[in-house]
Amino acid sequence: MDSEQNNTDFETDFVLHRGNRANVREKKRTGWKIFIVIVIGLCMLAAGALFVILIGTIAMFTSVPRDSFTEEVIRSGTRRNKIVLIDVQGIINQQQAQDFYQQLKRAQEDDYVKGLIIRVNSPGGTVSGSDQIYNEILKYREDANKPVVAFMQGVAASGGYYVSVGCDKIIAEPTTITGSVGVIMGYLVLEQLLEEKLGIQPVISKSGMKKDWPSSFRIPTDEEKQYVQDKLIKPAYERFVGIVAKGRESLSLEEARVLSDGSVYGAKEAVDEKLIDGIGYLDEAIEEVMALAEIKNAHVIEYERPFSFLSFLRSQGGNILQFDRETLYELSTPELLYLWSLY
Repeated sequence: MDSEQNNTDFETDFVLHRGNRANVREKKRTGWKIFIVIVIGLCMLAAGALFVILIGTIAMFTSVPRDSFTEEVIRSGTRRNKIVLIDVQGIINQQQAQDFYQQLKRAQEDDYVKGLIIRVNSPGGTVSGSDQIYNEILKYREDANKPVVAFMQGVAASGGYYVSVGCDKIIAEPTTITGSVGVIMGYLVLEQLLEEKLGIQPVISKSGMKKDWPSSFRIPTDEEKQYVQDKLIKPAYERFVGIVAKGRESLSLEEARVLSDGSVYGAKEAVDEKLIDGIGYLDEAIEEVMALAEIKNAHVIEYERPFSFLSFLRSQGGNILQFDRETLYELSTPELLYLWSLY
């Protein structure tokens, strides 16, 4: 009996022990499940937070106002005596004129700005873009009553010179090429390419004989060439000569016209011909502005745009070769330019 009782007790203990182990395993499984759920939940929260941060960052970089600038110090000085350096670089076009206007507006809103340096390194560009920048300089000088000095580097020709004569003084580096006062217009004649090579015959319907003068679809006649000269080249040229005579008070209109045959001039020759006021570097331009503004120890800055993710994407997208109706129009339409023809 004792033996049977012992067996029964052993079996009972075994069953209870196995049940306890099963309960322990079940509890462990439950614990791991809870832990995994917590980890997954935390990961999801972290991913959500990162997504929100990413969206916020993109929004911050893409929503930078077009007129937002930071100040880059060129030469440290008294912060109440600022001189702002604004660049006119490369081919002058509508976009550069707009950017120039925004920087000029920022400078005009800052009471600590005592004068401007317009740093020009450009062979010129469109008639409209050059004239807009010139006009903004004149308005700033009149409205703000503060000096503006042009500082020429490298090439400051044609539209680059047009912009410069809007300033109070012009300083050029010794190696600067300037001048090239004049107008140029060029376009492609596609007649032989279209008709003889590609077998394409353009069909033009117009309301008047001169509506499509000049045309890329035929070689211009002498009458068409004279028409372009009288209607486009001459008025733009006369305006340029007048601008030079107005901006360079030491030159008469006739003297300006003699110099406005498209010739380029080195810095020394430009001084001799009274096209510029002096030869020097940025330090000399700064000294000139300080003298005109009657200040000392100027704090010289230039404006920089904050990084914009949207602008970056646009600049990258602009590298993709596209050929559409607008591109065809731009290629086939003559454009009047204040541009040194070497470029």
